[in-house]
Amino acid sequence: MSLSVTCYRCGEGDENAARVRCSCGEPRWIEPDASSFAWSDCRDYEGMWRYEPLLPIDRPAGVARAAGGTPLVRSPGLDDTAGCRVYVKDEGEHPTGAYKDRGSAVAVPHAIAAGNDAIGTVSYGNMAMSTAAHAASLDRECVVLVPDEIPAGRLELIAQYEPTIVRVDGDYGALYGDALALSDALPIGMLVSDSPTRISGYKTALFEICEAFAPDAPDAIVVPTSSGGFASGMWRGIRDLEAAGLLDDAPRLYLVQTAAADPITRAFDAGETDPTALSPDETGETIAHSIGNPDPPSGGRALAAARDTGGAVLSVTDDELRAAKRRFAVDAGFCVEPASAASLAGATRLSDRGDIDADESVVLVPTGTGFKELGTGDASVATERVRRADLSERLGSLLGDRLGAR
Repeated sequence: MSLSVTCYRCGEGDENAARVRCSCGEPRWIEPDASSFAWSDCRDYEGMWRYEPLLPIDRPAGVARAAGGTPLVRSPGLDDTAGCRVYVKDEGEHPTGAYKDRGSAVAVPHAIAAGNDAIGTVSYGNMAMSTAAHAASLDRECVVLVPDEIPAGRLELIAQYEPTIVRVDGDYGALYGDALALSDALPIGMLVSDSPTRISGYKTALFEICEAFAPDAPDAIVVPTSSGGFASGMWRGIRDLEAAGLLDDAPRLYLVQTAAADPITRAFDAGETDPTALSPDETGETIAHSIGNPDPPSGGRALAAARDTGGAVLSVTDDELRAAKRRFAVDAGFCVEPASAASLAGATRLSDRGDIDADESVVLVPTGTGFKELGTGDASVATERVRRADLSERLGSLLGDRLGAR
């Protein structure tokens, strides 16, 4: 596919997918010619590579072939909590347990094909793991820039893929700009959160959702939001399907942030075009570290996505996240990371205020598995101790109590 890399805001474009920012300052994305695309044009491949005609590369080798194809599950047990008909798009079922694999599956092979000797990223969470895993599967060196005070648990998760991990002292948020400069100065392709090729990978989640509902579409999609990259991918996917004539009534995009760091929400509520970065004094601690971004590089594009589709941006508290994480597990059987619980917490808030109706079909997108997250749940787990000889009698009593309470 010939590349047309454009700015969503001013329309400036060229064919250089390595250039992340437009001269106007906004992030760029790859705009395919989707006008003649039909669902029958999908490839006979597993996962996200069904949509190869709308992607900037052909299906590569390596772990990229395991990306996409995550389940979309009707979860009636969550209907009462969310106040609507709930479907769950479980992005935690990727090779590294998060939606980031969709972006890395396109961005890493594309950067290698462009001649980069090494691949790099700025992350101490899901994107770091994903980039390192995809680079490793293609036998390419990977560099991960992490904050100096990175928790040991996260460091261990990243280190298993054996990238070069560099702990950086100073303003970690400023490394986004540094990373773009490093790509120009060194033989390394730095893949930041909103690299155009990453956005191309993210849009395949939207394709999978809409193909499952075709010829109709869900009424709304609720997505946890940090940098604004995944929201951008969802919006890019909507625009592609609209161009193809496959989406007459686009789903509303609702973006959910943590109240501890919610600059996109504040900008939405104030009617602003771009978010204002939060200062350290304005940024709080949160269990949802994956979406605790005080200065989202694609914040303006995320705002445009929500407004263009008739959706909204909102934020939820840690207490709401804990409650939603528990409901995901107890009522639907999903183990999600705290940031992913924002999708359910957000849907509950939206229903309560009348933005979502009870008869609407709403897709919640848990963006990452909870099996990588320790120490964010309830440690006071109730257990029973019993002698083996008393097991049958005691278990019968316990089951009677539990079943009777249903």
